[in-house]
Amino acid sequence: MDRLTNTIRPYAWGSTTAIPTLLGVEPTGEPQAEMWMGAHPGAPSRLERGAVATTLADVIAADPEGELGAATVAKFGPRLPFLLKILAAGAPLSLQVHPDLAQAKEGWADEERRGVPVDAGHRNYKDANHKPELICALTPFDGLCGFRPPLEAAALLEGLGVDSLKPYADLLRAQPQEAALREVLTAVLSADRAGTARTVTEAAAAAERLGGPYAPYAGLVHDYPGDPGVIAAMLLNHVRLQPGEAMFLGAGIPHAYIDGLGVELMANSDNVLRCGLTPKHVDVPELLKVVIFEPSVPGVMRPEADGEEVYETPVDEFRLSRFLLAPGGAPQTLPDAGPQILLCTAGAPRAGELILAPGESVFVPAGEKVELSGSGTVFRATVVI
Repeated sequence: MDRLTNTIRPYAWGSTTAIPTLLGVEPTGEPQAEMWMGAHPGAPSRLERGAVATTLADVIAADPEGELGAATVAKFGPRLPFLLKILAAGAPLSLQVHPDLAQAKEGWADEERRGVPVDAGHRNYKDANHKPELICALTPFDGLCGFRPPLEAAALLEGLGVDSLKPYADLLRAQPQEAALREVLTAVLSADRAGTARTVTEAAAAAERLGGPYAPYAGLVHDYPGDPGVIAAMLLNHVRLQPGEAMFLGAGIPHAYIDGLGVELMANSDNVLRCGLTPKHVDVPELLKVVIFEPSVPGVMRPEADGEEVYETPVDEFRLSRFLLAPGGAPQTLPDAGPQILLCTAGAPRAGELILAPGESVFVPAGEKVELSGSGTVFRATVVI
Protein backbone atom coordinates (compact mmCIF):
# COMPACT_ATOMS: atom_id res chain seq x y z
CA MET A 1 0.00 0.00 0.00
CA ASP A 2 1.33 3.44 -0.96
CA ARG A 3 0.37 6.82 0.42
CA LEU A 4 -0.25 9.13 -2.53
CA THR A 5 0.75 12.74 -3.12
CA ASN A 6 -1.67 14.27 -5.62
CA THR A 7 -1.71 17.23 -7.98
CA ILE A 8 -4.33 19.96 -7.61
CA ARG A 9 -5.35 21.48 -10.94
CA PRO A 10 -5.93 25.29 -10.83
CA TYR A 11 -8.68 25.58 -13.46
CA ALA A 12 -10.36 28.99 -13.47
CA TRP A 13 -13.77 27.58 -12.46
CA GLY A 14 -12.39 26.03 -9.27
CA SER A 15 -13.38 27.08 -5.77
CA THR A 16 -10.72 28.97 -3.85
CA THR A 17 -11.75 27.48 -0.50
CA ALA A 18 -13.44 24.05 -0.81
CA ILE A 19 -10.37 21.82 -1.28
CA PRO A 20 -8.24 23.76 1.25
CA THR A 21 -11.07 23.43 3.79
CA LEU A 22 -11.24 19.67 3.21
CA LEU A 23 -7.45 19.37 3.57
CA GLY A 24 -7.34 21.64 6.62
CA VAL A 25 -4.91 24.12 5.05
CA GLU A 26 -5.00 27.85 4.36
CA PRO A 27 -6.39 28.89 0.97
CA THR A 28 -3.87 30.40 -1.42
CA GLY A 29 -6.39 32.74 -2.99
CA GLU A 30 -6.06 30.88 -6.29
CA PRO A 31 -8.73 28.52 -7.69
CA GLN A 32 -8.24 24.87 -6.77
CA ALA A 33 -10.55 22.91 -9.06
CA GLU A 34 -9.58 19.22 -9.06
CA MET A 35 -7.28 16.92 -7.14
CA TRP A 36 -6.30 13.95 -9.32
CA MET A 37 -5.65 10.48 -7.89
CA GLY A 38 -4.44 7.88 -10.34
CA ALA A 39 -1.99 7.29 -13.16
CA HIS A 40 -3.25 9.69 -15.84
CA PRO A 41 -0.21 11.01 -17.75
CA GLY A 42 -1.44 14.57 -17.30
CA ALA A 43 -0.90 14.49 -13.53
CA PRO A 44 -0.02 11.05 -12.12
CA SER A 45 -0.04 10.61 -8.35
CA ARG A 46 3.37 10.51 -6.70
CA LEU A 47 4.60 8.01 -4.13
CA GLU A 48 7.72 6.46 -2.63
CA ARG A 49 8.80 2.87 -3.19
CA GLY A 50 11.88 1.75 -1.31
CA ALA A 51 12.69 5.37 -0.38
CA VAL A 52 12.71 6.25 -4.11
CA ALA A 53 10.34 8.98 -5.32
CA THR A 54 8.35 7.92 -8.37
CA THR A 55 4.87 8.15 -9.89
CA LEU A 56 2.01 5.69 -9.86
CA ALA A 57 2.13 5.66 -13.68
CA ASP A 58 5.78 4.55 -13.64
CA VAL A 59 5.16 1.93 -10.95
CA ILE A 60 2.34 0.39 -12.99
CA ALA A 61 4.31 0.56 -16.24
CA ALA A 62 7.19 -1.33 -14.62
CA ASP A 63 4.97 -4.23 -13.49
CA PRO A 64 1.38 -4.02 -14.81
CA GLU A 65 0.27 -7.48 -13.68
CA GLY A 66 1.91 -7.11 -10.28
CA GLU A 67 0.17 -3.79 -9.58
CA LEU A 68 -3.15 -4.23 -11.40
CA GLY A 69 -3.57 -8.01 -11.37
CA ALA A 70 -3.62 -10.35 -14.36
CA ALA A 71 -7.42 -10.15 -14.72
CA THR A 72 -7.39 -6.33 -14.87
CA VAL A 73 -4.61 -6.27 -17.46
CA ALA A 74 -6.38 -8.90 -19.56
CA LYS A 75 -9.60 -6.89 -19.53
CA PHE A 76 -8.37 -3.29 -19.75
CA GLY A 77 -4.72 -3.42 -20.79
CA PRO A 78 -1.58 -2.49 -18.83
CA ARG A 79 -2.80 0.77 -17.30
CA LEU A 80 -5.04 1.84 -14.43
CA PRO A 81 -8.46 2.07 -16.11
CA PHE A 82 -9.91 4.77 -13.84
CA LEU A 83 -9.14 8.26 -12.54
CA LEU A 84 -10.40 9.44 -9.14
CA LYS A 85 -10.80 13.14 -8.38
CA ILE A 86 -11.99 15.56 -5.77
CA LEU A 87 -13.85 18.23 -7.76
CA ALA A 88 -14.55 21.69 -6.35
CA ALA A 89 -16.73 23.88 -8.59
CA GLY A 90 -16.80 27.54 -7.61
CA ALA A 91 -18.15 28.53 -11.04
CA PRO A 92 -19.91 26.49 -13.74
CA LEU A 93 -17.83 24.05 -15.75
CA SER A 94 -18.23 23.93 -19.52
CA LEU A 95 -21.41 22.41 -20.91
CA GLN A 96 -20.10 19.18 -22.43
CA VAL A 97 -20.57 15.63 -23.65
CA HIS A 98 -18.26 12.62 -23.86
CA PRO A 99 -17.98 10.16 -26.76
CA ASP A 100 -18.65 6.45 -26.51
CA LEU A 101 -15.78 4.01 -27.03
CA ALA A 102 -16.31 3.56 -30.79
CA GLN A 103 -16.58 7.33 -31.34
CA ALA A 104 -13.44 7.97 -29.28
CA LYS A 105 -11.42 5.41 -31.24
CA GLU A 106 -12.63 6.76 -34.57
CA GLY A 107 -12.13 10.41 -33.59
CA TRP A 108 -8.65 9.75 -32.21
CA ALA A 109 -7.58 7.84 -35.32
CA ASP A 110 -8.94 10.57 -37.62
CA GLU A 111 -7.11 13.39 -35.84
CA GLU A 112 -3.94 11.32 -35.73
CA ARG A 113 -4.18 10.75 -39.49
CA ARG A 114 -4.65 14.46 -40.06
CA GLY A 115 -1.67 15.31 -37.86
CA VAL A 116 -3.58 17.43 -35.33
CA PRO A 117 -1.23 17.91 -32.33
CA VAL A 118 -2.60 16.31 -29.15
CA ASP A 119 -2.10 19.57 -27.25
CA ALA A 120 -3.74 21.74 -29.95
CA GLY A 121 -6.60 23.90 -28.72
CA HIS A 122 -8.88 22.67 -31.51
CA ARG A 123 -8.13 18.96 -30.90
CA ASN A 124 -11.29 17.08 -29.87
CA TYR A 125 -9.94 13.64 -28.94
CA LYS A 126 -7.04 13.51 -26.50
CA ASP A 127 -7.04 9.69 -26.41
CA ALA A 128 -8.90 6.69 -27.83
CA ASN A 129 -10.99 5.95 -24.73
CA HIS A 130 -14.50 6.78 -23.59
CA LYS A 131 -15.15 8.84 -20.46
CA PRO A 132 -18.19 7.70 -18.47
CA GLU A 133 -18.14 9.35 -15.06
CA LEU A 134 -19.79 9.39 -11.65
CA ILE A 135 -20.05 12.36 -9.31
CA CYS A 136 -20.84 11.88 -5.60
CA ALA A 137 -21.63 14.98 -3.55
CA LEU A 138 -19.66 15.88 -0.44
CA THR A 139 -21.62 19.14 -0.06
CA PRO A 140 -24.89 20.21 -1.70
CA PHE A 141 -23.96 20.00 -5.37
CA ASP A 142 -25.70 21.68 -8.32
CA GLY A 143 -25.46 20.47 -11.88
CA LEU A 144 -27.21 20.18 -15.23
CA CYS A 145 -27.79 16.79 -16.78
CA GLY A 146 -29.71 15.51 -19.79
CA PHE A 147 -32.33 17.17 -21.96
CA ARG A 148 -35.69 18.28 -20.66
CA PRO A 149 -38.70 17.14 -22.69
CA PRO A 150 -38.99 19.66 -25.57
CA LEU A 151 -42.40 20.98 -24.48
CA GLU A 152 -41.06 21.60 -20.97
CA ALA A 153 -38.01 23.38 -22.40
CA ALA A 154 -40.28 25.47 -24.64
CA ALA A 155 -42.38 26.55 -21.68
CA LEU A 156 -39.25 27.50 -19.72
CA LEU A 157 -37.94 29.65 -22.58
CA GLU A 158 -41.33 31.28 -23.19
CA GLY A 159 -41.67 32.12 -19.51
CA LEU A 160 -38.67 34.45 -19.74
CA GLY A 161 -40.61 36.80 -22.02
CA VAL A 162 -37.65 37.39 -24.33
CA ASP A 163 -38.81 37.84 -27.93
CA SER A 164 -35.64 36.47 -29.53
CA LEU A 165 -36.17 33.14 -27.73
CA LYS A 166 -39.59 32.60 -29.31
CA PRO A 167 -38.24 30.93 -32.51
CA TYR A 168 -36.47 28.32 -30.36
CA ALA A 169 -39.64 27.66 -28.37
CA ASP A 170 -41.63 27.33 -31.61
CA LEU A 171 -39.15 24.78 -32.96
CA LEU A 172 -39.35 22.78 -29.73
CA ARG A 173 -43.13 22.58 -30.09
CA ALA A 174 -43.24 21.87 -33.81
CA GLN A 175 -40.96 18.84 -34.22
CA PRO A 176 -40.73 15.30 -32.84
CA GLN A 177 -38.58 15.17 -29.70
CA GLU A 178 -35.23 14.15 -31.20
CA ALA A 179 -35.52 16.47 -34.19
CA ALA A 180 -36.66 19.37 -31.99
CA LEU A 181 -33.72 19.08 -29.58
CA ARG A 182 -31.20 18.63 -32.39
CA GLU A 183 -32.54 21.58 -34.38
CA VAL A 184 -32.65 23.96 -31.43
CA LEU A 185 -29.21 23.09 -30.07
CA THR A 186 -27.76 23.47 -33.58
CA ALA A 187 -29.51 26.82 -34.03
CA VAL A 188 -28.34 28.16 -30.65
CA LEU A 189 -24.70 27.19 -31.21
CA SER A 190 -24.64 28.37 -34.85
CA ALA A 191 -26.42 31.71 -34.41
CA ASP A 192 -24.77 35.09 -34.93
CA ARG A 193 -22.63 35.67 -31.86
CA ALA A 194 -23.51 39.36 -31.41
CA GLY A 195 -27.24 38.68 -31.60
CA THR A 196 -26.89 35.70 -29.27
CA ALA A 197 -25.03 37.84 -26.74
CA ARG A 198 -27.95 40.27 -26.58
CA THR A 199 -30.39 37.40 -26.15
CA VAL A 200 -28.26 35.89 -23.39
CA THR A 201 -28.11 39.20 -21.52
CA GLU A 202 -31.88 39.66 -21.70
CA ALA A 203 -32.57 36.04 -20.74
CA ALA A 204 -30.21 36.18 -17.76
CA ALA A 205 -31.81 39.40 -16.49
CA ALA A 206 -35.27 37.82 -16.76
CA ALA A 207 -34.09 34.63 -15.05
CA GLU A 208 -32.63 36.62 -12.16
CA ARG A 209 -35.86 38.61 -11.80
CA LEU A 210 -38.11 35.53 -11.93
CA GLY A 211 -36.07 33.18 -9.73
CA GLY A 212 -37.62 29.80 -8.92
CA PRO A 213 -36.92 27.31 -11.73
CA TYR A 214 -34.81 29.96 -13.47
CA ALA A 215 -32.43 30.50 -10.54
CA PRO A 216 -29.87 27.85 -11.58
CA TYR A 217 -29.46 29.56 -14.95
CA ALA A 218 -29.40 33.18 -13.80
CA GLY A 219 -25.82 33.11 -12.55
CA LEU A 220 -24.34 31.52 -15.66
CA VAL A 221 -24.11 34.83 -17.50
CA HIS A 222 -21.92 36.35 -14.78
CA ASP A 223 -19.21 33.82 -15.55
CA TYR A 224 -19.88 33.49 -19.29
CA PRO A 225 -21.35 36.79 -20.58
CA GLY A 226 -22.82 36.43 -24.04
CA ASP A 227 -22.08 32.71 -24.24
CA PRO A 228 -24.68 30.71 -26.24
CA GLY A 229 -24.18 27.92 -23.72
CA VAL A 230 -26.40 29.92 -21.34
CA ILE A 231 -29.35 29.30 -23.68
CA ALA A 232 -28.30 25.70 -24.38
CA ALA A 233 -28.18 25.09 -20.61
CA MET A 234 -31.88 25.91 -20.35
CA LEU A 235 -32.62 22.84 -22.46
CA LEU A 236 -31.19 20.67 -19.65
CA ASN A 237 -32.50 19.42 -16.33
CA HIS A 238 -31.26 21.06 -13.14
CA VAL A 239 -30.13 18.57 -10.49
CA ARG A 240 -29.22 19.20 -6.85
CA LEU A 241 -27.39 16.38 -5.08
CA GLN A 242 -27.29 16.20 -1.31
CA PRO A 243 -24.16 14.85 0.44
CA GLY A 244 -23.82 11.14 -0.29
CA GLU A 245 -26.02 11.25 -3.39
CA ALA A 246 -24.46 10.55 -6.77
CA MET A 247 -25.16 10.84 -10.48
CA PHE A 248 -23.82 8.78 -13.39
CA LEU A 249 -23.08 10.42 -16.74
CA GLY A 250 -22.80 8.16 -19.77
CA ALA A 251 -21.71 8.89 -23.32
CA GLY A 252 -23.65 11.49 -25.29
CA ILE A 253 -25.44 13.04 -22.30
CA PRO A 254 -24.96 16.83 -22.15
CA HIS A 255 -24.09 18.04 -18.68
CA ALA A 256 -22.35 20.68 -16.61
CA TYR A 257 -21.43 21.05 -12.96
CA ILE A 258 -22.39 24.39 -11.45
CA ASP A 259 -21.35 24.51 -7.80
CA GLY A 260 -20.24 22.22 -4.99
CA LEU A 261 -17.63 19.75 -3.76
CA GLY A 262 -17.72 16.11 -4.82
CA VAL A 263 -15.82 12.89 -5.41
CA GLU A 264 -15.62 12.12 -9.13
CA LEU A 265 -14.65 8.77 -10.64
CA MET A 266 -14.28 8.20 -14.37
CA ALA A 267 -12.66 6.09 -17.03
CA ASN A 268 -9.05 7.15 -17.59
CA SER A 269 -9.73 9.58 -20.43
CA ASP A 270 -9.72 13.30 -21.17
CA ASN A 271 -12.13 13.35 -24.13
CA VAL A 272 -14.52 16.30 -23.91
CA LEU A 273 -16.68 17.90 -26.60
CA ARG A 274 -17.95 21.27 -25.44
CA CYS A 275 -21.34 22.87 -26.10
CA GLY A 276 -20.72 26.22 -24.41
CA LEU A 277 -19.99 27.98 -21.11
CA THR A 278 -16.34 28.04 -22.10
CA PRO A 279 -13.75 30.18 -23.90
CA LYS A 280 -12.36 26.93 -25.37
CA HIS A 281 -12.94 25.40 -28.79
CA VAL A 282 -16.50 24.32 -29.65
CA ASP A 283 -16.66 22.01 -32.67
CA VAL A 284 -20.38 22.08 -33.47
CA PRO A 285 -20.41 19.45 -36.28
CA GLU A 286 -18.40 16.95 -34.21
CA LEU A 287 -20.48 17.70 -31.13
CA LEU A 288 -23.70 16.93 -33.00
CA LYS A 289 -22.36 13.48 -33.90
CA VAL A 290 -21.89 12.62 -30.23
CA VAL A 291 -24.90 14.14 -28.46
CA ILE A 292 -27.84 11.82 -27.77
CA PHE A 293 -30.92 13.93 -28.52
CA GLU A 294 -33.35 12.25 -26.16
CA PRO A 295 -35.01 13.63 -23.04
CA SER A 296 -33.79 11.92 -19.90
CA VAL A 297 -34.48 12.09 -16.19
CA PRO A 298 -31.25 12.36 -14.19
CA GLY A 299 -30.90 9.28 -12.02
CA VAL A 300 -29.93 10.28 -8.49
CA MET A 301 -28.27 7.39 -6.67
CA ARG A 302 -28.77 6.87 -2.95
CA PRO A 303 -26.91 3.81 -1.65
CA GLU A 304 -28.06 1.88 1.37
CA ALA A 305 -26.17 2.80 4.54
CA ASP A 306 -24.97 -0.69 5.44
CA GLY A 307 -21.31 -1.69 5.30
CA GLU A 308 -19.88 -0.97 1.86
CA GLU A 309 -22.24 1.44 0.09
CA VAL A 310 -21.90 0.82 -3.64
CA TYR A 311 -22.81 3.28 -6.39
CA GLU A 312 -23.77 0.89 -9.18
CA THR A 313 -23.01 1.93 -12.76
CA PRO A 314 -23.22 0.14 -16.14
CA VAL A 315 -19.46 0.28 -16.80
CA ASP A 316 -16.60 -1.97 -15.72
CA GLU A 317 -13.66 0.45 -15.77
CA PHE A 318 -14.57 1.76 -12.33
CA ARG A 319 -16.64 1.04 -9.26
CA LEU A 320 -17.17 3.57 -6.47
CA SER A 321 -18.22 2.70 -2.95
CA ARG A 322 -18.25 4.43 0.43
CA PHE A 323 -17.59 3.29 3.99
CA LEU A 324 -19.04 5.23 6.93
CA LEU A 325 -16.88 3.94 9.77
CA ALA A 326 -18.40 4.47 13.21
CA PRO A 327 -16.34 4.58 16.43
CA GLY A 328 -16.07 1.10 17.87
CA GLY A 329 -17.42 -0.53 14.72
CA ALA A 330 -16.10 -3.78 13.29
CA PRO A 331 -13.16 -3.49 10.86
CA GLN A 332 -13.96 -3.87 7.16
CA THR A 333 -11.77 -6.25 5.12
CA LEU A 334 -11.71 -5.23 1.46
CA PRO A 335 -11.72 -7.56 -1.56
CA ASP A 336 -8.34 -7.67 -3.27
CA ALA A 337 -9.03 -8.88 -6.82
CA GLY A 338 -8.15 -5.58 -8.49
CA PRO A 339 -6.26 -2.33 -7.86
CA GLN A 340 -7.81 0.15 -5.44
CA ILE A 341 -7.49 3.78 -4.43
CA LEU A 342 -8.86 4.63 -0.99
CA LEU A 343 -9.73 8.27 -0.25
CA CYS A 344 -10.57 9.70 3.17
CA THR A 345 -13.06 12.59 3.23
CA ALA A 346 -13.79 12.81 6.98
CA GLY A 347 -12.42 11.66 10.33
CA ALA A 348 -9.19 9.75 10.90
CA PRO A 349 -9.76 6.20 9.66
CA ARG A 350 -7.03 3.61 9.39
CA ALA A 351 -6.18 1.72 6.20
CA GLY A 352 -4.00 -1.13 7.37
CA GLU A 353 -1.26 0.59 9.39
CA LEU A 354 -1.78 4.02 7.81
CA ILE A 355 -3.94 6.68 9.44
CA LEU A 356 -5.64 8.90 6.87
CA ALA A 357 -6.67 12.53 7.21
CA PRO A 358 -9.36 14.17 5.07
CA GLY A 359 -8.12 14.48 1.49
CA GLU A 360 -5.44 11.80 1.90
CA SER A 361 -5.42 8.71 -0.29
CA VAL A 362 -3.57 5.42 -0.78
CA PHE A 363 -3.03 3.04 -3.68
CA VAL A 364 -3.55 -0.66 -2.92
CA PRO A 365 -2.12 -3.07 -5.53
CA ALA A 366 -4.17 -6.08 -6.62
CA GLY A 367 -3.78 -9.02 -4.28
CA GLU A 368 -2.91 -6.94 -1.22
CA LYS A 369 -5.25 -7.39 1.72
CA VAL A 370 -6.29 -4.23 3.51
CA GLU A 371 -8.54 -3.61 6.49
CA LEU A 372 -10.38 -0.37 7.22
CA SER A 373 -10.92 0.53 10.86
CA GLY A 374 -11.36 3.50 13.16
CA SER A 375 -13.77 6.35 12.54
CA GLY A 376 -14.42 8.38 9.41
CA THR A 377 -15.51 8.26 5.77
CA VAL A 378 -13.56 6.39 3.10
CA PHE A 379 -14.34 6.19 -0.62
CA ARG A 380 -13.07 3.13 -2.48
CA ALA A 381 -12.35 3.22 -6.22
CA THR A 382 -11.65 -0.04 -8.00
CA VAL A 383 -12.57 -2.00 -11.15
CA VAL A 384 -15.25 -4.55 -12.01
CA ILE A 385 -13.68 -7.87 -13.02
